[in-house]
Amino acid sequence: MLFYALKVVLSAVVIVAVSEIAKRHSGMAALVAALPLTSLFAFIWLHVEGSSSTLIGELSMQVFWLVLPSLVLFFVLPVLLKLDMNFWLCLGISAAATAACYLVMLPLLRKVGVQL
Repeated sequence: MLFYALKVVLSAVVIVAVSEIAKRHSGMAALVAALPLTSLFAFIWLHVEGSSSTLIGELSMQVFWLVLPSLVLFFVLPVLLKLDMNFWLCLGISAAATAACYLVMLPLLRKVGVQL
């Protein structure tokens, strides 16, 4: 139970840190947010809990392929915000565009033999 609480606290600290850093230095916050900390934490937790290197490697490769469609959000959101649209609408459209890219990407990955 203590280990679970540690995982939750460390993960939450990263999210809070990014939002607090962004208030002062958006570039530094972007750097911290761009780091694959969620993945690194997941790999560490899996290793500490005794998961195989094979499982961790498979997760890493799957994350690689699924990062690609998620990049759409980071392109579409600022473009829409520059149009002075409502934040929530921009976020919703960006999330929908990202979801659409996942729907396209997943069958393509299966077709070329990438197992998710």
